[in-house]
Order: sequence, then C-alpha cells, then structure tokens
Amino acid sequence: MPLLPDFKLETYFSRWEFSARYHMTASDAQSMTMAELLDMATPEQRQTHENLWLGYTETFGDPALRDIIAGLHLQMQRADILCFAGAEEGIYIAMHALLEKGDHAIVVTPNYQSSETIPLSICDVSAVALDPHDGWSLDIDAVSAAIRPNTKLISINFPHNPTGKVLERERFDALVDLCRRHGIWLFSDEVYRGLTVEGKPVLPAAADAYERGLSLGVMSKAYGLPGLRIGWIACRDHGVISKMERMKHYLSICNAGPSESLAKIALLNADRILDRNNRLIASNLVKLKALFAEFEHLFDWYTPDGGCVCYPRYKGRDGVENFAHDLVERSGVLLLPASLYRSDLNSTPNDRFRIGFGRTNIDEGITAMRSYLLRNRS
Repeated sequence: MPLLPDFKLETYFSRWEFSARYHMTASDAQSMTMAELLDMATPEQRQTHENLWLGYTETFGDPALRDIIAGLHLQMQRADILCFAGAEEGIYIAMHALLEKGDHAIVVTPNYQSSETIPLSICDVSAVALDPHDGWSLDIDAVSAAIRPNTKLISINFPHNPTGKVLERERFDALVDLCRRHGIWLFSDEVYRGLTVEGKPVLPAAADAYERGLSLGVMSKAYGLPGLRIGWIACRDHGVISKMERMKHYLSICNAGPSESLAKIALLNADRILDRNNRLIASNLVKLKALFAEFEHLFDWYTPDGGCVCYPRYKGRDGVENFAHDLVERSGVLLLPASLYRSDLNSTPNDRFRIGFGRTNIDEGITAMRSYLLRNRS
C-alpha cells in the first residue's frame, strides 16, 4: 500500500470536531439513539436483533441487507450489491479494483480528498472543476476534452460535498452517454442521495443508469447513522463485484453483525427517516438564509440543490482561513475553510467554507456565530 498524504479534513476534525462547542460543519444528517432506532423495528425484528449471533458475517454483506439495498434501486439484485465498513473502504477498494498503473482517471474538484488522493496513488489523474459561476455545475465538454486513450474511470459526487450541487439531469445523461461511448467506468459517490432541497429532483443512481456505473451508498450521511459503519457499492458487473470482494479480505473482511442488523431496520424505514431529515434541513436552511442575509456584506450565500452541506463565500478582508480559525477559537463555532478542499490537480476557490445544516442543534450555533459577527465583523 503506498503511503497516502495526510487527510487534511480528518486531521482538522481530529483537532476540533469533538472539542468545538458548535459543530456547524457536520456533513451528516441528525443521528438517533439505539433506542430510537429499535423503536422502528417490528417485534420480530427486535427479537432477531437481541438474539443475534456475534460471529463472523458474510464478506459480501448480510443477504437480507443486500436485498433491501437492492430495493432502493431500480435495476439492482442482491448479487449486484457489496457491503463495506463505511463508504471510505468502498472508495479505496473500488479505485484499486478499477485502476492500475498506466491508466488515467478524471475527478471533479473541489472534492472529498480521498476521491482524488486514492486514484492519484495508483495512476495519472486529471481534474475538472465545478464552476461556481454556473451554479457549481459540471461542464461535460470539459470532461470530454480531458479524456485520453487510456482513461479508465470518471469519478463524480452528487449531491456534492461540499457545494450541495445536484447535476442537471440533461448533463448527467450526457455524462453517462460520454462514458458509454468511450467504455469508461463511472464511479458515483451518492452518499447524500435522498436529501433534497426545495423539492428539486433526485438523479438516477449511476448503477441503474449505466451498465458500467458504480453507485456508492452509506448509512452515514442521508440516514444520519455513521456509527453503524455500513456502506455499499451497487454495480451490475459481477466481475468487478467479485474483485472488490476479494480485496475486502485484506481490509475489514466482513461487516459487524449488529451494525448490519440495525441497518436493515433503518433501511426498512428509509422513507420515514429521510422524511424526518428532509424536514429538518428545510427548517435549518430558512435559519441559515436569515443569518447570511443579515451579514450579506460579509458573505455570498446560495441555496444548494441537495445534501446537507453548502459552500458559501466569505468576503472579509482577513480571508476565510483567518475567519474560520478566529471563529472557532473565540466562539467555539466550527467551519471548514477552503484550504481543506485544495486540490493538487487544479486551482480551487480559496474564499469558501463548508457549513452543514443537517442537525437539530443549529440554533445554538447560529446564535454563537451571529454574536461573534456582531462583535468582530459588523
């Protein structure tokens, strides 16, 4: 395994995530207690969970869980689903299963760092920037221009972290068509799928839309259950599924049985959980809009399309890095400054910060942030 660079975002979180008083940049929806989740179970499901055998589980994932995940898609069956210990393991394994030295991959920027650094540790990688002047959309012509004879994979993430962009359907279809014409794999990070803003449409899963598509899902983000550490990839190519499963033997080997049991309960109540989380993000967005409208001399706000994070622009003369550092030091309000999304492949905006709106305690963070701004930036 090649030595990967420090994960800047996670290193920053290791310093602040659990020490800052107001975590205003969380990328997951509101979680729940074990008791709250078990209250959603039928008596039979609860009894099964309480009598669970704590031995090894199947490397592919619990068959019933894979059936449930397949049911979230239009064309998937159990054999098309491989479970992982969270989404990060899925990203790592998929990149190593699909890419090798001599290949070329294309990623979008800004990005969740591992979607760039993992393929970079394997082969040549090019980046295509999402355009903030075009609603953070992806220029399909720019993607086409980046394709080389050895391009093996294009990696996307919609709803996007950190911008909250959902690609327009016509551009998504054009991207799928581009991949199909060149025989390129389309790896689609869909961990926020199901979180929508203002009724905007949800994109098809890449694995449903394209025979060489891989769709990454997880319990952590849209469902707000990161403690379960359950993720999955849907893919119609069983050769790729098999190759990834054999790579998993060297990593987690299998998922935790209790986590799989709880994930089944949650996904059988997916509509209920997503409805709760979508109502929460709608309410929180109203509050954030009011805050940024009050300080429009300092911020450029926009409403994202989906997910539960956004990437506003900070206009203060001190710069976003100083602002974010001073804010957490003085007021305990944690944001993620643009440096944590810097790419080694192309230039990325240096005046942005990620803010989250998926959790219930946003009022306290807004109050603390507003007080800081009135004292120090009015």
